[in-house]
Amino acid sequence: MNLELFIARKIYFGGGIRQKVSSPAIRIAVAGIALGLAAMVLSVCIVVGFKKEIRDKVVGFGSHIQLTNFGNNMSYEVQPVRMTDSLAVALENNSDIKHIEVFANIPGIIKTDSDFQGVVLKGVGNDYDWTFFRQNMIEGDILHKSDTSTVNQTIISKYIADRLQLKLGDSFVTYFIQDPIKARKFVISGIYSTNFEDYDKLFIVTDIALVQRLNGWGRNQVSGIELTVKDYDRLTEIKNDLFYEMAGAHDGDGNSLYTRSIEELNPMIFSWLSLLDMNVWVIIILMLAVSGFTMISGLLIIILERTNMIGILKALGARNFRIQKVFLYISSFLILKGMLWGNVIALGICILQKLFGIIKLDPATYYVSEMPVYLNVWYIILINVGALVISMAMMIGPSYLIARISPAKSIKFE
Repeated sequence: MNLELFIARKIYFGGGIRQKVSSPAIRIAVAGIALGLAAMVLSVCIVVGFKKEIRDKVVGFGSHIQLTNFGNNMSYEVQPVRMTDSLAVALENNSDIKHIEVFANIPGIIKTDSDFQGVVLKGVGNDYDWTFFRQNMIEGDILHKSDTSTVNQTIISKYIADRLQLKLGDSFVTYFIQDPIKARKFVISGIYSTNFEDYDKLFIVTDIALVQRLNGWGRNQVSGIELTVKDYDRLTEIKNDLFYEMAGAHDGDGNSLYTRSIEELNPMIFSWLSLLDMNVWVIIILMLAVSGFTMISGLLIIILERTNMIGILKALGARNFRIQKVFLYISSFLILKGMLWGNVIALGICILQKLFGIIKLDPATYYVSEMPVYLNVWYIILINVGALVISMAMMIGPSYLIARISPAKSIKFE
């Protein structure tokens, strides 16, 4: 029989820690653990959710990896890549690649009677994955293969529609700065909104054949090839492997191919997202420190109130280590109770936010309309295990106070 555990359970469940002095301190200690763990779980769920939302939006506009002409400049008006069957087969045989699609870009200016807006016309084909735009479509629908060619269908953002006072079904003229200047009339077949203003104010989507004609390209010439990988966590590794594989490959016109990941195409955004991890670590360290010190104070008060019992146990021959174990068991009960309530609070808030979107945010500042949360079971388990281990480790030092208690004096202690 574990005598130390038996005594600890008698003290804890028998009301031995609910004395006049220790009771408020114990409640504060448990509350400190609960609030600290809740803050840690919430911070991780919110930051991971926020990073995932922003990352998905950037990826939605540019996929995971792009293959472009090695000689292109850094503008949207790029030198074309000629897609060949051998290049397509080489990419399709790559087990890390989930989806392949081509695109063609051309910059232009939308002109209405009262205003104008610079945009990038992104042409996509039948191979385009519309999942992202379907999720963010607020009016109308995506482009379909059955659309007639008598009018040029396009999808624009709510930002552009509001600024130019356009609505679903309206037409507008876009001018393309070429020699000579070209103009095309488009009809709005869908309006999307991602709340990511940097992209919403820039991209309109149409059929790739139109962009190819405007650029004077052939049917197989495109601005680039977009690739979606199966495992985003291995994006850098997959990109590096593909970079060396494509370095020796050429398109149909003999041009070298340049491989870049979405993180390399948008370094500022992903660097900013990486900085958020530091905020999480700061919160976790502060919460562990606060909850740990409140628990230490609670344990010290319990030890002082049980001085008489400690003296009796020592007089009966109990070693200091065994008595320490009694109070470490009591500490573990209190820590686990605080952690239980902390998980209930954090998960309750996360579930409510996920279901009802109670906490709203300004999309112009945060790029999302409500606070995002991402519940990852492994992250939560890791936080709980880490908090338990660190909290228990912090209890070991104060428990050595027991070794300084003299049996002769402590038995008389009241």
